Amino acid sequence: MNSEELDTAFQDAVARINAHTQPFPADFLLRLYAYYKKATNNYGRPSSSKPIINAFKTNALFQIQDVTQDEAKQVYIDLVNNYFLYRE
Repeated sequence: MNSEELDTAFQDAVARINAHTQPFPADFLLRLYAYYKKATNNYGRPSSSKPIINAFKTNALFQIQDVTQDEAKQVYIDLVNNYFLYRE
């Protein structure tokens, strides 16, 4: 998959997540959060009003620190596809 196809597939995966109305499991959300932040080069600090949530988000980001931006996009796409594969 070339860079343009990867970007398109990533945006489609993000749109699927944003359109979904049912709640997601917390561990799944943390993984999506970390890979999304890495894929979009958004390194802002977590902004939850609850320190424990910020700690979990920071830890999730720390765990993928060696992942490239393109790898993060691909993992995000795979997470979304696998999630919906077993729920649709």
